[in-house]
Amino acid sequence: MKQPTGSDARASLPEPPAPTTALVQRLDTFLDLLLRWNGRINLVAQRDPESIRQRHIADSLQLLPLLPSGDGPLADLGSGGGFPGLVLAMAVTRPVHLVESDRRKAAFLTEAAARLGLSHVRVLPSRIEDVALPPISVLTARALAPLSALLPHAARMLAPDGIAIFPKGRTAEAEILAAQPEWHFAAERFASRTEPDATILRLSAIRRS
Repeated sequence: MKQPTGSDARASLPEPPAPTTALVQRLDTFLDLLLRWNGRINLVAQRDPESIRQRHIADSLQLLPLLPSGDGPLADLGSGGGFPGLVLAMAVTRPVHLVESDRRKAAFLTEAAARLGLSHVRVLPSRIEDVALPPISVLTARALAPLSALLPHAARMLAPDGIAIFPKGRTAEAEILAAQPEWHFAAERFASRTEPDATILRLSAIRRS
């Protein structure tokens, strides 16, 4: 796989769709709930609502234009406070599986999905290695693990034409290089709209070399 060079290696991220009134209302309800739970368990480091909107909510919503069309299921690994999986679920109707091994965080995700009326969301309070899912069209994971640790899960869970979307920081290229000896994949790179140094990877055709 040819490696890009220079600052123009990353494509511009497509503009996300304008949020609907229903989505805005859901996001406001979610933020209120997140702030209340954050006083009991550590869901996010930020305590300021506007910081959470930018650092976590907007960061998650920017992935929407990268999702494939159709209604194939999405799985989010290590969902934590709901980023990006639960936020994306507020804007889509496809089945969404949130995998979170921390029982307290899983309880938050379950309550949030119920409060928001997200009947298409399923919370799985389990280790990623133990999860059994139908073939997944989209796999996401944010701030969870290096690419080399995520690819085995992607290869196991994704449908043959499925894609993985992994937001990464400055280490994106180093993680790609580290994974290449054992893995084959096609990689698209997008510049994050919320973090100038961050890269969003969209991977397909994932298999062991």
